[in-house]
Amino acid sequence: MRNAKPEMRVIFIIILILFFAFLIAPLLVLFFRSFVTDDGGAGFSNYMEALSNNTLISAIGNSIKVSGATAIITTMLAFTLAYAVNFTRIYQPLKSAVKVGILIPMLIPTITYGFAIMYTFGNQGLLTKLFERNLFEIYGFNGLLIGYVIYTLPAAFLLIHNSFKYIDKKFIIVSKLMGDRTLRSFLNTVVRPLLGALGGAFVLSFILSFTDFGIPASVGGTYDVVATQLYQAMLGSIPDFSQGAVIAVMMLFPAVAGVILLNYLERFNFHYDKFSETELTPSKFRDSFFGVTSAVVLLAMLSVFVVMFIAPFVTAFPYDLSFTWQHITGIFQSNDLVSVYRNSLIVAVLTAVLGTIITYVSALLNARTPIKGKQTVDIFSMITNTVPGMVLGLSYLLLFNDSSLKGTFIIIVLCNIMHYFTTPYLMAKNALTKMNPGWETSGELLGDNWIKTVYRVILPNSVSTVLEMFSYYFINAMVTISGVIFLVSAQTTVVASKINELQHFAKFNEIFVLSVLIFLTNLLVRAVCDALQKRAAIYKK
Repeated sequence: MRNAKPEMRVIFIIILILFFAFLIAPLLVLFFRSFVTDDGGAGFSNYMEALSNNTLISAIGNSIKVSGATAIITTMLAFTLAYAVNFTRIYQPLKSAVKVGILIPMLIPTITYGFAIMYTFGNQGLLTKLFERNLFEIYGFNGLLIGYVIYTLPAAFLLIHNSFKYIDKKFIIVSKLMGDRTLRSFLNTVVRPLLGALGGAFVLSFILSFTDFGIPASVGGTYDVVATQLYQAMLGSIPDFSQGAVIAVMMLFPAVAGVILLNYLERFNFHYDKFSETELTPSKFRDSFFGVTSAVVLLAMLSVFVVMFIAPFVTAFPYDLSFTWQHITGIFQSNDLVSVYRNSLIVAVLTAVLGTIITYVSALLNARTPIKGKQTVDIFSMITNTVPGMVLGLSYLLLFNDSSLKGTFIIIVLCNIMHYFTTPYLMAKNALTKMNPGWETSGELLGDNWIKTVYRVILPNSVSTVLEMFSYYFINAMVTISGVIFLVSAQTTVVASKINELQHFAKFNEIFVLSVLIFLTNLLVRAVCDALQKRAAIYKK
């Protein structure tokens, strides 16, 4: 076995220091702060006070209720769409449209969802005008449910869609030949192999909804949820750090329970020894049903965002629909809004570059070195996957409040890197694990040191994964609000937090223009990364 090289140890120590300084230490400070009382003492009085606060208990109950409903609906819709794409013979362009269209909400800040819902279903909304009446009350449970489903559906779909690739269609045909009824065959050959993925989609949807701040900030109304309670405790007229710390710790409980449930559900996962290239038999009813259902779900989801591309280009939506460039030019003539957009770009680029480097090196150490204690990175990955963005942001605020990092871009960037670490880390680790394990040995025999081998051989063979990691970090850094709401200052305000500010002045045209800017920026970065990935794949061949 290869021995760990000095450069491996140095890099590993740097990675450990980063995680202890910007993940473990902030969370420990948050945890201990939750026990500190106003008079400087320590005890459980903060928790007792929180548990006797009817408003907070009601908010937690509301969060559980709407997040549970979201998780059920999202999992069912995600399964339906993934089944249509993988296990039916619907029109091929429709399959492509589903796979691309489902990702669009991921390119838009969640706080914008609420304003799009308002302009679609509100008193003067697009659909309200079309149907000449209010379809339902959008503030509170209904608005949150719609926003949360749109927010969580892309992630749940990707999870289930990926799992569908590992189901052998041959067993569906075998089940039919054995005389199984349609429902029994469906449950045994499709649902049962996907139990782990379905459970994962449910837990993921629940946690994302439970911890999101953007959607409640816009359409929550008087329906209190735990995320808004945390926001009010920390950014109200009199900040209550102890109360905020208690609420943040309580927000961790559902996430921890979700991780435990996911570990339990892993026992239901299994794999086939080999896959057969089996074509599904045609079924007009099946293909028609899933084709129509997929089209309806996709159109319903995307129709909510149509108004976002209409309102900025009309004089006064919905009263004066004459075309105008006034709102667009107004944004670019406003030095304040241009600087906010520039701040978002700075944060996103720094997050993507530094995050990709840190994450790739962490995965490299874990997957391709014999260094002792490398499994620690997996533990860090599990922690970052568990901690909500608002909780991590608050822990940074408590730890770095009196430091030179307060109010800087770097603290926002570091928070984003830690918050979104898990997914790109798993991307890199899976890719690096599959590569030839003898490359480093060959490089050593040829006189190359480890770093040179990584640069010359391993990195060029993982360019596609690196680009995917860069894209993931960039897009999430552009749209996040939960992770940075406690960290931005007047000089480092980003678009997502600016949108939260603009809503108080009812400047919805500015909100939609900034949202469209974020969407187009993310779309451009995604397109460039996809093009570079295809080019890298061709070059590799």
